[in-house]
Amino acid sequence: LFPAARHEPADALFQQRVRQVVAAINTRDVLLSLPLDIQGTAFQQQVWQALCAIPCGETVSYQQLAATIGKPTAVRAVASACGANKLAMVIPCHRVVRRDGALSGYRWGVRRKAQLLKREAQKEE
Repeated sequence: LFPAARHEPADALFQQRVRQVVAAINTRDVLLSLPLDIQGTAFQQQVWQALCAIPCGETVSYQQLAATIGKPTAVRAVASACGANKLAMVIPCHRVVRRDGALSGYRWGVRRKAQLLKREAQKEE
């Protein structure tokens, strides 16, 4: 298919970053420190920064998150910012739930959100 293609040895920096991502997925409270250009509006950035402060194994409601950023009436806008997040393991929007504790929309599906929360809760024990 690609007769001129050559096999290149794996780049050491790339391998290190892959290990970081795997560690963040498999180990409680391991934070990713990758050089990422995370783009969004100023409001989205504010919400995403607050999301990163939610400890692993814990959840907050959209109302609580809105209050945390000083905009208690911006619940729908906060939910929209969560939905605009494209970096699930970097910006943990799965830790935000409805006020009654129920799971609601998640970019990658509510089932996956439930699995992530369950996994984080198990690591807490």
